[in-house]
Amino acid sequence: MKNADLWLIVPAAGIGQRMNAECPKQYLKINNRFILDITLSRLLDNAPFKGCMVPLNPQDHWWPESESARDDRVQTCTGGKERADSVLSALVALEGQAADNDWVLVHDAARPCVHSEDLSRLIETLSEHPVGGLLAAPVADTLKLAEAGSLPVVSETIDRSRLWRALTPQMFRFGALKQALSFCLERGQAITDESSAMEFSGNMPVLVEGRPDNLKITVPSDLALAEFILERQ
Repeated sequence: MKNADLWLIVPAAGIGQRMNAECPKQYLKINNRFILDITLSRLLDNAPFKGCMVPLNPQDHWWPESESARDDRVQTCTGGKERADSVLSALVALEGQAADNDWVLVHDAARPCVHSEDLSRLIETLSEHPVGGLLAAPVADTLKLAEAGSLPVVSETIDRSRLWRALTPQMFRFGALKQALSFCLERGQAITDESSAMEFSGNMPVLVEGRPDNLKITVPSDLALAEFILERQ
């Protein structure tokens, strides 16, 4: 890594509206553990991170009950309205600790099934790359483009040979990611992940193939599937 440290950011300021739950999805439980705790432990225990920053919602009252709140490796800061705002807040909070050339890995709080082999492959593949990249999975399903209407009809079938599903972690240099996120947010550019911010700033990330079972918990049925995956990893 040429003396570059690894830092972890896990944005956890979302409220998970699609789960229809009494708490944000990162605080739902699998085998009596918060999803957020599972996610953080699977990452922090399997890579030599210098530290970790978790952006939280200002109204979050579940965090003090978590395992991670007692983990000396984990710091918290106030998150923002959108994911990009939270990640930028975390980067700002790490200023003075992280160097511009250090690597930052950003991972979804609701992806507890990330595998240690994928994490290692991502870090090893990108350790000397000038830009960085992300875990991703080639699209396996046939994709249809729909015509708008009350009953959507197929407009065409999309060639999937060059299509990948973006996963996390996504890994970029501290200084470059902070600059890219600031650039996009200042201009009102809609971005859905760190890779898209880097792309808009003219830096093309590398796709590192990861396991397709790196599931993001989004709807209630995902909980049982995540439990099933974790039991078999």
